[in-house]
Amino acid sequence: MTTENTLLARCGSKCELCAADAPVAKFEVAPSDGSVEQSVMLCPTCTDQINNPDTIDGNHWRCLNDSMWSQELPVQVMAWRQLKTLKAKGEDWAQDLVDMMYFEEDVQKWAEAGMVDFSAETTRDSNGAPLVAGDSVTLIKDLVVKGANFTAKRGTMVKNISLTDNPLHVEGRVNGTRIVLVSAYLKKQ
Repeated sequence: MTTENTLLARCGSKCELCAADAPVAKFEVAPSDGSVEQSVMLCPTCTDQINNPDTIDGNHWRCLNDSMWSQELPVQVMAWRQLKTLKAKGEDWAQDLVDMMYFEEDVQKWAEAGMVDFSAETTRDSNGAPLVAGDSVTLIKDLVVKGANFTAKRGTMVKNISLTDNPLHVEGRVNGTRIVLVSAYLKKQ
């Protein structure tokens, strides 16, 4: 029996986190060797939100109140990770559920090993898209550049930006002058 068939039999063709009857696919709980003991079957909604934490919908994840009690360790680990992610995104109810969970030391290490670090501040544009050094951005507002006697016009493209220590600012070259820009007035290209 293949890994997918074993997982389908285990989950009854339902998402192991939200119990949706949608088509399910194998999701490896990193770090994973791809085995049944380190994989879960998830619906597209759960998979998309796990892979893109910025799109997380707190109401969808209320289902973790049930799935966190699964007998399957990879399901428990994924529930714990999602609850921690939800807490980091401002869903305070998730911490109450995390407080109820207990793992043996090796399982706790596995759960923590696959977590995304939300404590590090990320520089984001006006739409919430993460910015990285080297990105190109467009100004969404006319900005008066103090000390340089010019106004950076809306629609101006700034190429090859640099990040600063402050996640609210980036540096870039406008009209040949290197200036600090407020990331809330930028749109990633």
